[in-house]
Amino acid sequence: MSILVDENTKLVVQGVTGREGQFHTLRNKAYGTNVVAGVTPGKAGQDVEGIPVFNTVRDAVEATGANTSMIFVPPRFATDAIYESLDAGIDLTIAITEGIPAHDMMRVYTHLGRSDQRLLGPNCPGAISPGKATVGIMPTDVFTPGRVGIVSRSGTLTYQISKEIGDMGIGQSTVVGIGGDPIVGSSFIDVLGMFEADPDTDLVVMVGEIGGDEEERAGEFIAANMTTPVVGYIAGFQAPPGKQMGHAGAIITGSSGTAQGKKDALEALGVRVGTNPTEVAEIVVETLA
Repeated sequence: MSILVDENTKLVVQGVTGREGQFHTLRNKAYGTNVVAGVTPGKAGQDVEGIPVFNTVRDAVEATGANTSMIFVPPRFATDAIYESLDAGIDLTIAITEGIPAHDMMRVYTHLGRSDQRLLGPNCPGAISPGKATVGIMPTDVFTPGRVGIVSRSGTLTYQISKEIGDMGIGQSTVVGIGGDPIVGSSFIDVLGMFEADPDTDLVVMVGEIGGDEEERAGEFIAANMTTPVVGYIAGFQAPPGKQMGHAGAIITGSSGTAQGKKDALEALGVRVGTNPTEVAEIVVETLA
């Protein structure tokens, strides 16, 4: 079993005819994901290597039964693309786009609360269930099928940790990037709850970073609600206060949001935290032994 993406995923790609959209669409398809449609307004009737293109997501859903959307739309149009996906009844929307204004995302987040639909991102690498399906921009060769779930605010660190535990003979059930912006559609808590309910996930790795209090709140959720063990990692131990580090949400403000503060809070709640990806992999092996 896996969460979010699997053999039942029917993917429509918004922005499929753009350079990045086309490149990653074809990579997802080559991995085995069932890519059923693309959307670019004004280009209905065209195709991308056999993938039909529609003017709207609703047209694509009606013609193909698409249930998942991946968004490769420039920031100024991406918010409307998210609304279009949700209004067409798409179950899971994955917004790869970086640079969507936080104020726009506040409205999207409120809109999401009116339904049971799910959004990953924006500014995320997507999700992969190794050997089943991938939706996003992750380098698929570093993942192997297994029973460890990974949820992360970071993209590249996710790949490295997956490779580290893979080199130790441990694969992944599903790997989920929630995005590095201050406001995202799905939180650590949302995804941790799904992993807790997944009988084929034996352990979860949570990859956090400086800024905000997502990790601290996730730690409280883990302590109160999870029987599945969780191992943590926090990026940014050397980050200076007040300087944005990579993601828009990775910035220490005042005395809150530091890597050490997050590590201390998580460990006080029973979550072991590695200080580098190799140590995280070693803790995973030790915990599963």
